[in-house]
Amino acid sequence: MTTTALSQRTSRHTFATVDIAGTAWPLYKLEAIAAGFLVFVLVLAATQVLQTAVLAATGATVVVWWVRRAVLADRKPESASQSS
Repeated sequence: MTTTALSQRTSRHTFATVDIAGTAWPLYKLEAIAAGFLVFVLVLAATQVLQTAVLAATGATVVVWWVRRAVLADRKPESASQSS
């Protein structure tokens, strides 16, 4: 007999989200994409080398993405901090 169990996984973390085309995007992801785009434009304007700009923007995006996620994950929920 084959059975199926639906996962009732709930996230411990609640991140601020922005609704884009019916999909909730965590705000830290949009911040990372914006930072990457800014780095891309600045490095491209300074060096005029596309490869350098792409690699720098990718690195900046990944760093901002993971650092912001880690910082937000370590923060206590606001409801718990206000009840103390």
